[in-house]
Amino acid sequence: MTVLFIALVLILQCCFTTSIYHPLDPLSPTEINKVRLIVQKSHLATLPNLTFHYVDIEEPEKEDVLKWLSSSSSNPKRHISAPPRRAHVVVRGGGDAHELVVDLGTNIIISNHVYTGNGYPPFTFNELFKASKLPLTYPKFKKSISTRGLNLSEVSCIPFTIGWYGEHITRRALKVECCYRGGSVNVFTRPIEGITVLVDVDLMKITMYTDRFVAPLPKAKGTDFQIPRGKSNSDHCNKTSSGFSIEGHKVKWANWVFHVGFNARAGMVISTASVFDAIKKKYRSVLYRGHVSETFVPYMDPTNEWYFRTFMDIGEFGFGRSADVLQPLIDCPGNAEYVDGFMAGADGELQKVPRAICIFERYSGDVAMRHTEINVPGKLIRSGQQEKTLVVRMVATVGNYDYVLDWEFKQSGTIKVGVGLTGILEVKATSYTNADQMTENVHGTLVSENTVAVNHDHFLTYYLDLDVDGNDNSFVKAKMKTARANGDASPRKSYWKVVRETAKTEAEARLRLGLEAADLLIVNPNRKTRLGNHVGYRLVTGQPVTSLLANDDYPQIRASYTKYQVWVTAYNKSERWAGGFYADRSHGDDGLAVWSKRNRAIENKDIVLWYTVGFHHIPYQEDFPAMSTLHGGFELSPANFFESNPLLK
Repeated sequence: MTVLFIALVLILQCCFTTSIYHPLDPLSPTEINKVRLIVQKSHLATLPNLTFHYVDIEEPEKEDVLKWLSSSSSNPKRHISAPPRRAHVVVRGGGDAHELVVDLGTNIIISNHVYTGNGYPPFTFNELFKASKLPLTYPKFKKSISTRGLNLSEVSCIPFTIGWYGEHITRRALKVECCYRGGSVNVFTRPIEGITVLVDVDLMKITMYTDRFVAPLPKAKGTDFQIPRGKSNSDHCNKTSSGFSIEGHKVKWANWVFHVGFNARAGMVISTASVFDAIKKKYRSVLYRGHVSETFVPYMDPTNEWYFRTFMDIGEFGFGRSADVLQPLIDCPGNAEYVDGFMAGADGELQKVPRAICIFERYSGDVAMRHTEINVPGKLIRSGQQEKTLVVRMVATVGNYDYVLDWEFKQSGTIKVGVGLTGILEVKATSYTNADQMTENVHGTLVSENTVAVNHDHFLTYYLDLDVDGNDNSFVKAKMKTARANGDASPRKSYWKVVRETAKTEAEARLRLGLEAADLLIVNPNRKTRLGNHVGYRLVTGQPVTSLLANDDYPQIRASYTKYQVWVTAYNKSERWAGGFYADRSHGDDGLAVWSKRNRAIENKDIVLWYTVGFHHIPYQEDFPAMSTLHGGFELSPANFFESNPLLK
């Protein structure tokens, strides 16, 4: 009888779990706590130094999710059960990384695999914090600080990932660089140059220490980045009611409906975005899943204290783990609504990020469309519509940089993805106080006395699983080619025509932008407008920026996908992280560029578009002591998706 009762409870629990969640909902606080308890009650609890490095939803099969969505929309009262709720977990213990799949309905670990490849999972905050404190009690470091005449209590140390440079790696490691506050809250602007500390993370001890030289400490004066009280901009617009609804993680606004999630690695995730077609009187799919997949931030200083600064922030740290608490009226306007983020800490305990995401209607002052007609006799006709959009935003503060990430939905059917870079430059101390004194390459710009801001790049690669009016799509390059105007019918000698090329394989879709004029389209070859055009969406790209590093340079090997801005791959739910899942100290043998070498068929298939937003950043004095926001991004715009302009319906 007891066995039957337990079985009944498990069945009811499973049914309850699968009935109340959207299949792509992030793990709830209850589920995160449940994961921790399940792991701690397993044999894994006996492993030394058991640490949680990754806890997220185990992605359900896409086919099952789409069936659930279709059932839910067609008959909400009788839709099918959602796929089982499972968690993808990576823990480390005893020197090994264990990849787990935890079934949250049955409370069972259904898969346990020890990872033996190259690279390591993201660092935990606890590890970074402990590593940052090690130099402060290390005798050699204390002597170096004393020799420089500095006060140890005014020293702050910052851990950095160190990449891979061809060596055989057996240990997780960080390098710790230190700065001197001494009257400034802008820690990064006062580096104590010449000292490098290598930390073995698993042993949590210093294994190498060097103090090569002493450089003048940059001054504290003029480094404060805090806006004086009363000077910050007040909110003069966007004070209307929210204009949208949030039900669980589903957002409805104007002609859009989509799902918003959050996890420790990507941060904000947009899923199942569909736009309403007023003529067809139904929602039509555009995007199944979209998020930042990886960043690559290499600094252009090859010297001993700087060469290793080639960061892959999402794989090494996590944008969600770096998510900041949004500031009302600064990060988001007065009409914003906020969504909290939840994740697991190093001990598996629940961690909450209050106001991790904000959602708001934006009245930008831009014109969505307008026209003045003067050719109707006796009439002057003016008409138009103001631009009103919905913005979903988060901010990730990764060390010195703050990334402002936007997904902006427009009533025209366009999705605008914005990236804003602000924060503090990473600088090094120098003896120079004027640019005229420089006789060598300092690898950057003198932005203040004794302060060089180092040249660097930012590459943010987006994962975009577009499902344009259905799963099976194709990638089309609509190239603009110069043609000669032959014959005597026209005085013109040339024009351009469109030559469409459909990529059949992954290799044919890989692109460096800026080499030729072309529209880049994701089309559904199985759907046509009433006029016979294939329905589609267009990738409207930003600046054509690619990595300038040599192909044989080790950081470039790890981030080889940054040599092309556009990739298209066959859908595989396990292929989401452009730099590979285990990015820390990776060797470049996993990730987007490797997957694409299989050269899979992508014509009329379920495909994923990858686009990299890039910045080459030569610093300028106006970037100091804090940067004004530098903007980039791209758009996904309808291209024969609607029968006509949806703004007029």
